[in-house]
Amino acid sequence: MTTTDTAAVSQPFQAEVSELLHLMVHSVYSETDIFLRELISNASDACDKLRYQAIAAPELIGENDAPNIRVIPDKKANTLTVADTGIGMERQELIDNLGTIARSGTKAFVAKLAEAKDGAGLIGQFGVGFYSAFMVAQRIIVTSRRAGSREVWSWSSSGGAGFEVAPADEQDAKRVARGTEIVLHLKEDAKKYLETHEIERIVGAYSDNIQFPIVLVADEGEPRQINSASALWQRAKSELTPEDYTKAYQSIAHAFDEPAMTLHYRAEGRYSYAVLLFAPSTKPFDLFEPARKGKVKLYVRRVFITDDADLLPAYLRFVRGVVDSEDLPLNISREMLQNNPQLVQIRKAVATRVVGELETLAEKDAENFNKIWDAFGAVIKEGIYEDFERREKLLALSRFFSTTGEKRTLKQYVAELKPNQTEIYFLVGDSIERLKSNPRLEAASARGIEVLLLTDPVDAFWTSARLEFEGKPLQSLSQGDLNFDLIPLLEENKDKGEPAADEAQTIAIIKSSLGERVTDVKASTRLTTSASCLVAGSHGPDRELERLLSQQNRGMRSKPILEINLRHPLVAAIANKGSDKTIADDLSLLLLEQAQILDGELPEDPAAFAARLNRLVLQGLALSQ
Repeated sequence: MTTTDTAAVSQPFQAEVSELLHLMVHSVYSETDIFLRELISNASDACDKLRYQAIAAPELIGENDAPNIRVIPDKKANTLTVADTGIGMERQELIDNLGTIARSGTKAFVAKLAEAKDGAGLIGQFGVGFYSAFMVAQRIIVTSRRAGSREVWSWSSSGGAGFEVAPADEQDAKRVARGTEIVLHLKEDAKKYLETHEIERIVGAYSDNIQFPIVLVADEGEPRQINSASALWQRAKSELTPEDYTKAYQSIAHAFDEPAMTLHYRAEGRYSYAVLLFAPSTKPFDLFEPARKGKVKLYVRRVFITDDADLLPAYLRFVRGVVDSEDLPLNISREMLQNNPQLVQIRKAVATRVVGELETLAEKDAENFNKIWDAFGAVIKEGIYEDFERREKLLALSRFFSTTGEKRTLKQYVAELKPNQTEIYFLVGDSIERLKSNPRLEAASARGIEVLLLTDPVDAFWTSARLEFEGKPLQSLSQGDLNFDLIPLLEENKDKGEPAADEAQTIAIIKSSLGERVTDVKASTRLTTSASCLVAGSHGPDRELERLLSQQNRGMRSKPILEINLRHPLVAAIANKGSDKTIADDLSLLLLEQAQILDGELPEDPAAFAARLNRLVLQGLALSQ
């Protein structure tokens, strides 16, 4: 060993260090609590590396010296110590690992994070995350002994001028038998991190599932383990019981119900990661809050990173659980995670797997699937217009209430189409009761055609996409032209007689009376008993979608098309009273206004409507006397 190898060395930081430290404190980490997560995760990595090397050299660990992590607050000395019995570092490793920022510069720093594709290069290294400790410490002293070595070295820095590496003094060398000890001399505003409850809170939030024991060694009381040290998602499914999964769900999701679906698997291949996800059985109160996001937690090698990584698309935001990657770098900001190519692939694969699991559940466990659908069906349907790739699967998963009085799948609907029926018919509204009495159902009901009754607000949006299922277009009964001519009427609805009014004459009178209140007036193929209804044109939004958008001040409502039933006596009366413009105008406006009321709308002028109705009723009474 040369003199240089054993002498103390002071090394100045390069000019870029201050910039990078500023980046660490102000950009990469948004909360100072993160420093403890970083130090514990680094300690865990060191323990991981020791355990791996001990496979070939068991003497590195010994029989009764399993790797562990200790957190030691000392209020008298104003220090917080994080120590591990992991692999430890030699002198040059201290310089290399803790001087990474100083040696690499900004470009190499970013490149190092990008290059760490398998994560192996991060095991046992402090690298970038170590420097987050300078958010709370005015001085840091690191003492380390490499496993199997007799030498103990000390690294120290105040963060500004540089760092110093020297042989550890006798007392420190005796204390550090193996691994690394980091002593933080805390700043005045960081003394809260000496409180045991604060340490337990942070460990519980970020490091509870670190697989090595984290022991709190405080002045008061005996040393005690403060983490569960059990990453359940990393265990084999065969080792776990339904009770284990329920407890894990309730802990991860902070829930009290039982999961309706559990998805636990490990992905191997280009990227390796473990997944443990749950679908709740009850709906949270804030499910439709605009700011609500999914809360699937991202871990990297059992270290909690964030629950804000958007690991699932918005329409699966009710899913709770964990994704634990073996490949992502630990020392990475939330902002960088959003654009990480590995995470993009993980998101895509996990979303596909969740949808696949819902399909399996729907097929094999209808009871639990129905719990999920009843609670979250309206959210899942958001994916029909958001997720083109999985649209067909989501349509197949969806359940719809229909005129049969049951919840139905599109597959069931298509299997029972009427002869010559080529479309899947639906009607969108705000309640089942109102839709059941909607006049637009009349022609379909007269032929025994099943109609889907859609009442979730999202239904007005996804149905606007002009979709097909198994080659059958979905067609709204409140939009465009319909042709039921090839579908025969039920026997009891045949022989309704000829139209009571001349089509061209009646339409001309009504158009003259209504003027620009409507886009057009047409003879209806939808109506059999009601006098009139309002529909939207073939192009543009459906009337229900227009209604919702106008309520949110996101667009003006277009003028509707008035459809009339030429067999209805009121329509026939217009043709008969055509020479009396006052009566013809009143009757025409009554057709429009009663159609508006049936749609759940108020007439444009309620007072004029009431006066007009009174006038017509009094005229009818006079004629009957």
